[in-house]
Formats: sequence, structure tokens, C-alpha cells
Amino acid sequence: MKYIVCEKPGKFLLKEKKALVRKENEALLKINKVGICGTDLHAYAGNQPFFTYPRILGHELASTVLEIGENTKGINDGDNVVVMPYISCGKCIACRNGKTNCCTNLTVLGVHGDGGMQEQITVPAEILLPANNLSDNQMTIVEPLSIGAHAVRRANIKPDETVAVVGSGPIGIGIMKFAQIAGAKVIAIDMNEHRLTYAKEKIGVDYIVKAGENAVDKVSEITNGDLCTVVFDASGNKFALESCPDYMSHGGCFVVVGLSKGELTYIHPKLHAKEMTLMCSRNATSEDFEYVISVLDQFPTESFITHNVSFLDMINHFDSWLKSETGVIKATVNFN
Repeated sequence: MKYIVCEKPGKFLLKEKKALVRKENEALLKINKVGICGTDLHAYAGNQPFFTYPRILGHELASTVLEIGENTKGINDGDNVVVMPYISCGKCIACRNGKTNCCTNLTVLGVHGDGGMQEQITVPAEILLPANNLSDNQMTIVEPLSIGAHAVRRANIKPDETVAVVGSGPIGIGIMKFAQIAGAKVIAIDMNEHRLTYAKEKIGVDYIVKAGENAVDKVSEITNGDLCTVVFDASGNKFALESCPDYMSHGGCFVVVGLSKGELTYIHPKLHAKEMTLMCSRNATSEDFEYVISVLDQFPTESFITHNVSFLDMINHFDSWLKSETGVIKATVNFN
């Protein structure tokens, strides 16, 4: 069985190993397609927190069940399934409170444990969701969209609120769409004009603003001086993260979705004066995955996936996906 492993930052190797054998309460899956996430890009570049090498990447998976035993999901051999790649302990304080997405002992496929950049994988049956109604492309993007859906649910957006989403990558685009579905007016903020254009033309955001020294003035103009009641950061960029509260109204909420490896600095009186609510949003829960699957027909899947290569060609293309000039929004790797 072939697999691709990230041996160390900047180095992939194509290898082979024996076929996997599932254990009790596990499923053996055939991998059909893998989405490339910012986590994968950062891991390859060597700046991903919570990461060790060598590691088989890949947690955005489209798959078919080869073998599965009795299970509560009604999933059978031959079914297509979405993999929720977060394996939680079920016992810690977070799990006991229903927050399995931030389990104190969390293992994420492709991050803490090996992921799906291999022809087959075994996973706990309990992290599978039936997906016979979805295409491979749709199954591949459920996980990143679920992260956006979770962030929007955390923010408890009300209809007609004006929200800003800083970062127009795959996660940010998902946040924009689910904020729209919740009834919000959306301002997309980014340095990348190609992605801003995509957000405007394909997602239908209300406004786009290029990040920079005049961005706050532009947001203020759009909102008649009110600024935004909710600001999401989906960039993980230090400068963007430190700038986000400037787009936020008094009494507003700042939701940190993007992950930065370093320290952040804020001027406390500016935050205090606004009585800012600060919250982080990590991963997603089964509720978020089920919601995304239920509304996925409202999302422009085919335009969202801009690059696709075969499994055996991935190593030759991965470097290019780190470059903004390639116009990549979501890259995928095909096993079929």
C-alpha cells in the first residue's frame, strides 16, 4: 500500500507498507480524495503548532468503506463516508460538557496522528458520517467548511448584523457563507485581490476591503461609523490578528479561528473601552458536520476546488500551492 509521508519540513517521500487490518470498532476505508488544508501547508513549511515529524498528512477526506462491523450510524461496506478527523477521549472536562472539538487529549488525523495521504486508512467507526448523497469533491470540503460553521455558531450571529471576516482562504470563505446563511451582511478583508474577487463573485459577500492602512476607514465608511459587531480572523497572520479589534464595534465580539504560533500584543485600554468579547474557535463538532452536509448544496463546490492532481503527482505540485500567485483556493489530491 502506497503512502506519502512528510519526513521533515520541506520533504515528502513516497513509500509503501503492508495493507492495514482494522480492529474492533474501527472501519477500513479506501481514500478517494484528500483536500489540502492550511494545516498541511504550515506543517510542510515547518511552522505548524502541535506537530511532530514524520507524519502522514491529510484530514479532509472523501472515502468509501471497505470493511466495517456493527455500528450505530447504520453505515455498511461500500458506503461513502465523511471522516470527522478529531478523536476525543470522551472523559475530560471538555468532552463531558459536549466540547469534544477541544478535548484535552485530542488527536487529529494528519496532525497528532497519521492522516489520509495513503491508499487506505483505519479509523474509529464513531467518527464517520454517512455521505452517499455527496460527491467526492463535496465530501472533501465538509471538514474545512465545518470549521467555519462552528465559528459562526460560536458567534451567535443575528440577522442583519454586519460582520467582518479577515482572511479569504478556505476557512474564511466558509465563515462568509455560513454568516450569510445566518442573515449577516459580510465584509471580506484580505491582501489577496484574487481571493477577494472570488468572495465577491462566487460567495456573494456584500463588501470587499483590501487589508492595509486604510482598511479600518473603509469598514467605518461601510458601516456608517458603527464598525462590525463580529470580527472573525481566519488568517492566522500576526499583523491581521492584532488589527482585528480595530474593525470591531463597541460591545462587539472577536472570534479567533486562524492559528498563530507566536505571541500577540494588544493595547488593553482599546479593548476594554469596547467591552470586547474574545473567543477562540477550534475544529468542529458532529453537529457542525451534520449542518454543513445539510446545506452543502448552497456552496459553490466546483469553483472552490481550484487545483486537483493525482496522488502520485502530489509531491511535484505541493510547493506551488504555497504561492499566492498560483491562484489556489482549495487544492485536492485524487486517488481514483
